[in-house]
Order: sequence, then C-alpha cells, then structure tokens
Amino acid sequence: MKRRQWLSVSAATTASCLLPGLSACWHHEASLLRADLQGGWVGAHVDRAHAWRDAKTPQATCGEPIRVHTLIIGAGVAGLSAARTLMQAGLDDLVVLDLEDQPGGNARGHMMGALPCPLGAHYLPMPGPDATEVAQWLEEIGLIRHEHGRWVGDERHLCYSPHERLFVPDAKQDKPGLWRGQWFDGLLPQQGLSTEDQAQYRRFAQDVASATRELGFAVPTTKRPWHAGLAALDQQSFAQWLQDKNYTSKPLLWLLDYVCRDDYGAGMQRVSAWAGLHYFASRHGFDAPGQGEGHDAVLTWPEGNGWLTRHLAQDLGSRWQAGHVALDIDARRHEVSVRSWQVKRQCAQTWVARQLILAVPLFVANRLLKTPVPPVQEMAPRMQYAPWLVSNLLLDKPFFDRPGAPLSWDNVAYTHMGVPGVEAPSLGYVDARHQSLSPVTGPMLLTHYWALGGQSRAQEQAWRKALLQDSWQDWAQRVASDLVRIHPDLPGLVGQAHLMRYGHAMSIPAPGVRGHDALAALAQPHGRVHFAHSDLSAYSVFEEAFTHGVRAATQVLAASGMARRMA
Repeated sequence: MKRRQWLSVSAATTASCLLPGLSACWHHEASLLRADLQGGWVGAHVDRAHAWRDAKTPQATCGEPIRVHTLIIGAGVAGLSAARTLMQAGLDDLVVLDLEDQPGGNARGHMMGALPCPLGAHYLPMPGPDATEVAQWLEEIGLIRHEHGRWVGDERHLCYSPHERLFVPDAKQDKPGLWRGQWFDGLLPQQGLSTEDQAQYRRFAQDVASATRELGFAVPTTKRPWHAGLAALDQQSFAQWLQDKNYTSKPLLWLLDYVCRDDYGAGMQRVSAWAGLHYFASRHGFDAPGQGEGHDAVLTWPEGNGWLTRHLAQDLGSRWQAGHVALDIDARRHEVSVRSWQVKRQCAQTWVARQLILAVPLFVANRLLKTPVPPVQEMAPRMQYAPWLVSNLLLDKPFFDRPGAPLSWDNVAYTHMGVPGVEAPSLGYVDARHQSLSPVTGPMLLTHYWALGGQSRAQEQAWRKALLQDSWQDWAQRVASDLVRIHPDLPGLVGQAHLMRYGHAMSIPAPGVRGHDALAALAQPHGRVHFAHSDLSAYSVFEEAFTHGVRAATQVLAASGMARRMA
C-alpha cells in the first residue's frame, strides 16, 4: 500500500482491535504488512501436547523398557538445573525427556538468518544475596565474580547502555492511530506529573521500603520464612491493595500494571499484593522521581536466556532425549514406571527409574500421575497460567525513529489512557542486536512481547483461544498494528516474522496461591517422585526454577546415599 493508505488503515485498526478478548476484529482489516512477508510459527509443538491431552497418541510400543537411575521429565530451567546438579555429584545414570526438540522451556533462543534472538525470557538480573545456587553456577561459567562482598558481572555479558526507554505520546493527542510524542530515558513515567502524582510516587517508595524492611522478601522466595504478614498480602489482589491505600495516580498505576504483566504475565487485577510488592521489595526497591531510577544490573545476550539454557544442557549428550511426550507415570514403592510417546518412531517407550524428577507445570503433573498426590490435586485447579506471544521481526533496514532517547535494549510505550492494561497487552520490544554493539545499519531484528494473561480469566481464555485458532499472519498483523503507532514505516520494512506462542507460558501469582500449604508440601519428596518447577514458587523466573531443580536433585542424592559427595 501507499504510505497514505496504510496510515489510515493503522488508525482504524488501533482504534478497534486492541481490546483484550476481541480477537476477531482484526480479520476484516486491510493488512499493514507486505504481501511477500515470510514467516510462521516456531519453537513450540502444540500438536504434540494436544495429542497427549486428547488421548490421541500412538499406542504401539517401541520395545523393551529402558532402566535408568533418575528420570527427569521436563527440560526447562528446573529440569536442566537438576540434571547438572546430579552430574556434578557423580550421578550420570540419568535421562532428561521433553516433548520439544530443543531444551530450555520458555528460555530458548532462535536464529533468523545468521542473527540470534530470544523465544522467551531475555535477561537475568545479577543474583541477590539469597540466590546462592544461581550465583555459584554463574561464577563457575565465568559470568560473575565476587569482589569486595558483592557480585560483579563480566562486562561482556552485562546489558550495554542505553538500557531502556519509554515512549510518551503527546498529552494533547485525543485521536486514535499514529502517536505523536517522544522517547525518554528509563521506564518510570516522569513527564507532566502533577503534585499529587509526585506525592504518590514518594508514598509508594516509602511503602516498598517498609515492606522490604519489615516483611523479608527474597529471590528465590523460598529462602525466607513465610509468615502472617506475607500471607495477608497474598490474600488480596494488588489492585485492591492499591485501592485501599488510595493510590489513584494514572502514571503510577500504569507502571505497576506494566511490571505485573512483565514479570507475571497478567495485570494487577489478577496478581496478589504479595507479588506486586515482591517485584520491588525483593530486588532494588522503588525510587521516586528525583531519586534516580534504580534497577539491578542485568545479564543478557542476543538470544536472551537461551544462552543460559544452552550452557546448562551442553554436557547432557545422549542423556537428553528430545521429542518424548510423557504419557503417564506409575509411582510404585520400589520404582517409577513412565511411558513416553517417542515422536520420531511413533511409538510408546517405557522407562523404569529408581527416582523421578517431575519438572513440569502442576496441571501437567496432575494429569500424568496415575496415583494421586494430594498436594498436586489440591493445587492444580488453583493454578492460573498466562499465555504469551513472542514475535521476532527481521527488518530490511532501520525504521524511522521518534525524537528523544535513542534506540535502547528495551523499548516500551506508555499508554496513559486511564485504564491500565486495556488498550493492548504489549510490553514493547527488545532490540535483539543490541548486545552485538554493531552500528544500526543493514537488517534490524526486534523481539516484540505480548503478555496475554489480561485482567481476568475471561480475557486470558479469549487470548489463548485466539493463539490456537488464528493464523500466524493474523498475529503478525496485530503486532504490526501495535508497532505502527510509534514507527509508521515499520510494517513495510518487515521481511520475516517468526512467532512463538505459549498457551501456558507462566504461572500467575494469583491471590491465595503462594501461601497455600499444599504448595509448600510439594517441595518435599513424595516417595520416589520429586517436584521441581517454578510453579512451586507461584511465579516464573529463572532463579526460582533453577533453585527448585537443585533442591529436587539434592533430594534424589540423599535418597541414593550420595548426599555426602555434594558436601
């Protein structure tokens, strides 16, 4: 289309098609993207998972059962961490199964042409004082070192400047469509704040400081005792807590909703007050304008956390078995029997193990276990999961940029329309070439993120249904509709679009989940079955998953009389 045509189309699309749950409205819009666009879905074999769910997997057997000391189901961060811990202790008789062809879970990398990019999580903060297991591993592989009582990152792997920027639309703009405005350093809205906005920023900073001092937040969250003060926060939504505290500042509420969607996949209506405060109180606190915008130094790579999971998996060799969909688990007194569908051979393989580490989401674990485990039965229906869409867009050349702060690693738009999270679920985009320090010439690679947990279960379910039913072209069009508001020429520059859809990307720390007794019980061995997944922390970040993997592996070693070797 000519420039004038697609500018008018983008205005109509933005006005009518960015409300969560209204996925059908895109289908009648003219495309913003080129007719020769190449791309498709990548990274996830939805068909395999749904074939198991719907009991449509082949029943033919592959042959004799395979015996192994420890079987690990799930090759996400927790499963890979568990395997590493066992191998370091000298337990090599293990196998890791996963339905995908690449290990890493929601922390995998991807290639577009010769350029690496993330398919999910894209950074890791410097470890805090409680993340001892993660810190030890990062030190072993040379990413960090301990100097003068603190961890210092290798500068080659720390995020380069400029780190992040926020696009603020013109406050006088009252029509939908293309946005006028400019970019500002940092993600904290600081432009046009009223006296009341500033006062609420300062008051929230004080509330976070008090919570940090008095309640004991930590990452991993299991490293600090759970007590009545945290439980009280866990019983209400973050939105309700903010309302009770009389927080009404639109810029502040936008930011707090954004961080909930960024870390938890859903808005502050669905996230507990414990989780909302945990985001700040467990790490760097909250700095009001004028105090500086503090944030942890972060480790990042062009392929995101795929760099980390690749290193975790590199020594597995034949112990890693791709394309195995676990079908069922029969946990007995003296052994555990597992059947898996071997996708390449289209047959069911039986595994017999002395110990099993189940590194899968709890709703999957509940379906797999033939003999019910009461805490799993209790928690599985309570867990809520956010869908995500991660889109990598390869541009022929750099786009036209708005005035202000230059292109940064993280680039986010501030939608100050008054209702947090309603206009679009976008979290902005990451410049996948940022860490290469190459000049912005030639192809440009952007990774665009949408957290689709919404503000309600109905919105979440509508997005998940659309992810499954709608084509990759439909979703590429929606991403273009989001980006064209700030970068008018961007859709015409996109030559390739690779989209990764997650139906259940991460657990949402909804009210009442983190403090439930059954969740804590899953950290203990259940016969020969050991649970290791970030679900056990009620939210999904690298440190939580990694630590649960180490804990489960340590339990296996103790049960096998090998704990002394770990010491």
